Amino acid sequence: MKVLSINVSLPKEVDWHGRKITTSIFKTPVTGRRRVGRLNIEGDGQADLQAHGGEHRAVFVYQKESYEYWRKELGMAGLCYGQFGENLTVEGLADHEVCIGDRFRIGTAVFEVTQPRVTCYKVAFSTGVEEMPALLVKHKRPGFYFRVLVEGEIGVGDEIVRISSGKGGMTIVEVDGLLYSNAHPVDRLREVLGIEALSAGWRGSFQALYDAAVSGMVSGNAGLAPGGMVAAWQGWAVFTVVKIVSESIDVLAFELAPADGRRLPGFVAGQHIAVKIPGTDGSSVIRMYSLCGPGGSGFYRIGVKAEANGVGSEYMHRLRVGDSLEISAPRGVFRLVESRRPLVLMGAGIGITPLLAMLYSVDVERPVWWIYTTQDKEHYPFREEVLRVAGSRNYTFFTRTGDGRLTREKLVSLGLPVDGDYYLCGPLGFMGEMSAALKEMGISDEAIRQELFGGTLGSGKAPHVPDGVVGEGPMVTFAKSGIGFRWHPRFGSLLEAAEACDVPVSWACRVGVCHRCETTVFSGEVRYFSEPLDQPAEGNVLICCSVPKTDVQLDL
Repeated sequence: MKVLSINVSLPKEVDWHGRKITTSIFKTPVTGRRRVGRLNIEGDGQADLQAHGGEHRAVFVYQKESYEYWRKELGMAGLCYGQFGENLTVEGLADHEVCIGDRFRIGTAVFEVTQPRVTCYKVAFSTGVEEMPALLVKHKRPGFYFRVLVEGEIGVGDEIVRISSGKGGMTIVEVDGLLYSNAHPVDRLREVLGIEALSAGWRGSFQALYDAAVSGMVSGNAGLAPGGMVAAWQGWAVFTVVKIVSESIDVLAFELAPADGRRLPGFVAGQHIAVKIPGTDGSSVIRMYSLCGPGGSGFYRIGVKAEANGVGSEYMHRLRVGDSLEISAPRGVFRLVESRRPLVLMGAGIGITPLLAMLYSVDVERPVWWIYTTQDKEHYPFREEVLRVAGSRNYTFFTRTGDGRLTREKLVSLGLPVDGDYYLCGPLGFMGEMSAALKEMGISDEAIRQELFGGTLGSGKAPHVPDGVVGEGPMVTFAKSGIGFRWHPRFGSLLEAAEACDVPVSWACRVGVCHRCETTVFSGEVRYFSEPLDQPAEGNVLICCSVPKTDVQLDL
């Protein structure tokens, strides 16, 4: 076993499908000996630190034998070392032989195997094979990451010496399949969780799979699906309005309880429900409302702001106690994550609702900052509750009084924690300004979480029907964004259609492997043109590899 090539690159901006992306996937072989530090090889860097880099993903390894396999399998004789994004191209160290926790000496450095490759669309970009993220899993040739135990120097031609074997003897191929395939045996999940060398990210995914398995959950892949995607029930359930409270000059709070008296499933602070709003012609529209009450109360509470010409709010504000509504189970990826880090909740207008639920649920030992802006006291819903619950770090800015707008300078004056977790919810302009201000203050992207209904911060545009030729296919409705249009085959997938509409979407592989794009279907059916390696939870779809089969309403 030996090193055949050392490949490095620094992040750079490139064109991909008409957009700019930053990547360091295009590795170039270098000569001479290279210093290996705790986080990378000299001259190398990672662009996406959520999927790559860090202590447990310092050095990526791929094999000469896999290059030979793909050259023959794909008919691509021109594949060259570094093209799969690896730092080390090696002879030996096959994925079906190397185990998590194995340790190797190369040159004067010592390495430990921590995890397989994270599936990502960028390997499709670098190789020119769109299906490559899925092929790596299907053909059991993912490659793997090293953690650097002892820093040192390495060079081409260095022998790779195994100095110890990992606990459990679980190979890269088995661990990769355990997460990405549709087979998740509990005994193997328990075994992999006992391997100390396993990276934190993969450990979290396997823990979620294990917890789902022992609880009897058989639908979907809990290790891959974004949190909150496995709902307590599918479809719609009838709830009764048990209480209505006027919380401000334009906001009503509704307490909803199951009409059949069933036990009310819990929710995670930050999640929302969908409400079916019936139309006069027998049709219906869907509106999303964040849950804003404390958990364990026996009812779900939502706050609904009166909006001019708002179909949903007009209907809701006409309701009376005793009326019925059809609602979905709580869902959504904007969720309060348990942590000991300081928590900063920043809201504007009706954006108070998910943050209020977080305020109720936060651990009493966790430091909390509450920052809220609205027009004046008359437009401050749930104000008395906030005053009772928020504690001493409670900052309110009224735009119609001497306080004025919330600005970066005012944020700086509050002495906010640089090491905190920040949750933002409010109008598009507020979200964009505040997230930019926080980043200027040194808050990392990873620490800022945002809930957005009806806008996307990435493009700065509100969702809209797609430009260009009007389609004649099934009606596609992005319910959370409030838009609908007829399907046109120029969109390769529902994901591409959402992007064309500037609808907020999440994705990583674009070929049905990673489940980052998993989305709830409120009504209708889709067709997969590329079958997922593991099916999403019941009632959900992977929009990266599907198109509408009938009229469809999605939680986007």
